[in-house]
Amino acid sequence: MTLNGWIQILVYCGIVVLLVKPLGGYMYRVFNGDRTFLSPLLGPVERGLYRISGTSEREEQHWTAYAAGIIFFSLASFLVLYFLQRLQGALPYNPAGMTAVEQNLAFNTAVSFVTNTNWQNYGGESTMSYLVQMAGLTVQNFMSAAVGIAIAVALIRGFARHSVKSIGNFWVDMTRCTLYILLPLCIVLTLVYVWLGMPQTLGPYVDATTLEGAKQTIALGPVASQIAIKMLGTNGGGFFNANAAHPFENPDAISNLIQMVTIFALGAALTNVFGRMVGNQRQGWAILASMGVLFVAGVAVCYWAEAAGNPLVHALGIDGGNMEGKETRFGIALSALFAVITTAASCGAVNAMHDSFTAIGGLIPMINMQLGEVIVGGVGAGLYGIVMFIIVAVFVAGLMVGRTPEYLGKKIEAKEVKMAMLAILALPLVMLVFTAIAVVLPSAVASMANGGPHGFSEVLYAYTSAAANNGSAFGGLTGNTLWYNLTLGITMWVGRFFVIIPALAIAGSLATKKTVPASAGTFPTDGPLFVGLLVGVILIVVGLTFFPALAIGPIVEHLAMIHGQTF
Repeated sequence: MTLNGWIQILVYCGIVVLLVKPLGGYMYRVFNGDRTFLSPLLGPVERGLYRISGTSEREEQHWTAYAAGIIFFSLASFLVLYFLQRLQGALPYNPAGMTAVEQNLAFNTAVSFVTNTNWQNYGGESTMSYLVQMAGLTVQNFMSAAVGIAIAVALIRGFARHSVKSIGNFWVDMTRCTLYILLPLCIVLTLVYVWLGMPQTLGPYVDATTLEGAKQTIALGPVASQIAIKMLGTNGGGFFNANAAHPFENPDAISNLIQMVTIFALGAALTNVFGRMVGNQRQGWAILASMGVLFVAGVAVCYWAEAAGNPLVHALGIDGGNMEGKETRFGIALSALFAVITTAASCGAVNAMHDSFTAIGGLIPMINMQLGEVIVGGVGAGLYGIVMFIIVAVFVAGLMVGRTPEYLGKKIEAKEVKMAMLAILALPLVMLVFTAIAVVLPSAVASMANGGPHGFSEVLYAYTSAAANNGSAFGGLTGNTLWYNLTLGITMWVGRFFVIIPALAIAGSLATKKTVPASAGTFPTDGPLFVGLLVGVILIVVGLTFFPALAIGPIVEHLAMIHGQTF
């Protein structure tokens, strides 16, 4: 590890923290229906969309109606994206002549982008036409991000309101998020990315002649606009197969920094929205501090592991850290930081090959996802994910002091605890069950590039990434098979909706309750003690759940590496 590396990491953290309050204040005004500087321009558009869709900002929904809207909207989105891929060969804006996407791959990709996962069992520049990239994948990058943020806002209203049956209007929340937050920021980011050298064109691929006289086809396309929402919406699905390691997706250190900041920007700002809506910004800062503790710990361990490198390589007289699978323009520090950010935030974009990380370096991204999207997480998903653990934490605190658990003046009762545990346990269920089947199923084992604990890690990482709606791949696993396309698709559905539905049920339950004034016996939830309790609960729950699987994967691989064995 170097001083320069740590300075870059600290600069990144500082920028994110500085953005939290202004961006959170703006998002609060948007979802509160207040006037913003964009209202004169976008207000008429917003009202026009409500008239077309037959709704109104004055109409509110019960949590079941809110959830139904999300489910039907997601189903419609899935069908549109699926058929766009299947009809790709007959549709326009296809200069490379891409044929129809195969059925099970189209299913997996449609589920992936609708659930904000963006797992890609294909090479974008060799599989998807410009039309599918723009009208299909990019559109879903906006919609899935807006859905996640809308759910988080609905859950916050459950804590902020009392004695009511409604938690907002899904169609209004999604419209406002897209119009006032995602689109304006992405327009600015797209222009910046084009200025930095990213392609943004509908022209055909370019044929070039190399210095050796060989012919090479250079893939181009509407890249910058997709990368803008890919990062801001924590989607992660790249235009190119190499994702953020491709120079057209990530030209230099400046674009790399902008992309890392935008991955965290909205998710971190939502903690401030939470504090503002419940009337106590210290509550939002406490949640962000809990996320920050876990994030910094992960960065420190991952950076240390990659900087230390492989002792077997050092024995050959080669000093330095582990640069395998990393871009020289980013180096070890920014590659490790990017890996932790993208898996902490449920983004899935990668600027280095996680499969080439050391065993411990690859362990950290895996644990980040197994925590359940709580370290900033996907936009919206991080907030409602950590609220599930907050409910468990205050329940534990209530048991310790012999009081009925409370959070923000709301009694936490059996229904809320059951829903929170359903959301928390659904993820490890599909992660571990499908992994267990895949490592003994001959057709699934055949897709593994490596044997031993590293091969096991490849499979565990894939199902972990899918269930956490992350989308990053460990690498080495051939995922474009019937088994993996179908099971990873199912895992992504479970990872999305088995958390969304309980979260909305909790919001609906809390909104009907009265707010109880704080008393001398109320457990404070805006200080260091609560931050420590919350972090401890998260680590204990995840540790007890995943330690056996991690022990036979990356942990045993690390011990084997120390003793001179590789896989």
